[in-house]
Amino acid sequence: MSNNDTLAACLSKIDNASKMSKNQVIIQGVSKMIKKVLDILNKHEYVGKCTYEENSKGGMVEIELLDRINRCGSVKPRYKVKANEIEKYEQRYLPAKSYGVLLISTSKGVMTNSEAKEKGIGGKLIAYCY
Repeated sequence: MSNNDTLAACLSKIDNASKMSKNQVIIQGVSKMIKKVLDILNKHEYVGKCTYEENSKGGMVEIELLDRINRCGSVKPRYKVKANEIEKYEQRYLPAKSYGVLLISTSKGVMTNSEAKEKGIGGKLIAYCY
């Protein structure tokens, strides 16, 4: 029995395609979590337009790469983070203060580290991108 992490596979594929200077990447099997993460990465201009297509295998997405990603990936294990501990994880996963984003799954949905600090809520650390 394999333990599949579709978010980790998606971010790894984006990271690898970005390192190879590709201008697009296609991901199979898109979950709601992946859509939310891609929306945030798009909003922060790490990836361009995402075109979703439904099919019998969970759908697929074509992601336009903007050559702005130095590194992105999922956080394993998924650490529980309190609002006042977010900075500790920023130092661990991001190269500099105010550079890049940590994605946190909270009770109010997926959001960035800065949004979570602003709202004063914690959650589970799921990914990073810079």
